[in-house]
Amino acid sequence: MLLAIDTATHAIGAAVHDGRDVRARVVREDARKHAELLTPAIEEALRQAGLHRDQLTAVVCGVGPGPFTGLRVGVVTAQVLAHALGLPAPQGICSLDALAHAVRDRHQGELLVATDARRKEVYWARYRVDQGRATRVAGPGVARAADLPREVRELPVVGRGALLYPDALPHLLPDGPRDVDPGELADLAVRLRAGAHPDEDAALLPPEPLYLRRPDAVAPAGMPTSGEG
Repeated sequence: MLLAIDTATHAIGAAVHDGRDVRARVVREDARKHAELLTPAIEEALRQAGLHRDQLTAVVCGVGPGPFTGLRVGVVTAQVLAHALGLPAPQGICSLDALAHAVRDRHQGELLVATDARRKEVYWARYRVDQGRATRVAGPGVARAADLPREVRELPVVGRGALLYPDALPHLLPDGPRDVDPGELADLAVRLRAGAHPDEDAALLPPEPLYLRRPDAVAPAGMPTSGEG
């Protein structure tokens, strides 16, 4: 039984996958309450799946890119939970890959994933969707939406970036996801663990936050910094 969690976007989510299907998914939306909402979401997902946490065999987490505060909550929670249960270290997945994976069966061709990076910027990656698989061909990166190359801005878009910057990203994919669905993250993880997704870029990663820029806060001279505000 695999538990997947993600806190890289506005959504705080947890899902349980039994190796064939998603058994439960719980999503809460509040970009500023990741710490308060994640543990209850995990417990609710386990309850819906009819499981105790001791029955879990693996943990995966979205590693972003995403804002520092929310992202580290998910990654640290995954690490602590896996350690407490005596499981192998959690595996990470690029959260943008999970957003592209969510439309693998209802979109064909190129696709842009763009999520809220704050500071009037987006986290972005470009994908090719074909034969039920989303393959990353560029990114992840961070930039102002209007500064992305024209050919990228003209692609169909999933993610909250198109809602925030509709002038720069006008082609919002109808009914596409705005935030990461933990069930899709879990499904992608299962496929990667089974070797059923050969894209070398959509890989299982170390459980370390994927930060693409320096933090808002600057520590005093001589003190180390990490992550992003």
